[in-house]
Amino acid sequence: MNDTEAIKKCLTGEIENFGFLVKKYQCEAFGHAIAILGNFDDALDAVQEAFLDAFRTLNKFDVSRRFYPWLYIIIRNRCFKMLSIQRKAGKAKFGKLNILSDSAEDESNDKVTLVEKALLEMSPENREILTLKHLDGLSYEIIAERLDIPVGTVMSRLYCARKRFREKVNRIREKDDFRETDDE
Repeated sequence: MNDTEAIKKCLTGEIENFGFLVKKYQCEAFGHAIAILGNFDDALDAVQEAFLDAFRTLNKFDVSRRFYPWLYIIIRNRCFKMLSIQRKAGKAKFGKLNILSDSAEDESNDKVTLVEKALLEMSPENREILTLKHLDGLSYEIIAERLDIPVGTVMSRLYCARKRFREKVNRIREKDDFRETDDE
């Protein structure tokens, strides 16, 4: 089964086929949500709510388009709405990202820790665009489509985000005395 078949079946009343879409995209969706929110529990909530929103509005989806970019917009909107609510309530919470390490052993890696600390100190928008480009490996064109912005804006935002990331890394290195290792 593919996305279009699953969606068409859902629209004709075979709603159990939505599970195909959830299984296919839940990991990617969670990765994007945690990159924006910086908090594991909030990311889980945002993804669950986004899938519910997508299911409720599936009849508005244009089946000639790809599903995940549409879902991503829903996830992104849900995440930024959560951040806005948290900021207004003074309850913004950031934890350990765990988007770069696959296991508990990897968490001791200084480089991974350094990158995660720097990402957590960045704005959600900067974390998002860096994640889309460098962790997901998306092209400028696909990022532009996902964020509904021109390619030139993607390039500009990435330039600024990379610059801020380098500043954060350098500051953390100085503050926490992180050392580069010659393991490579």
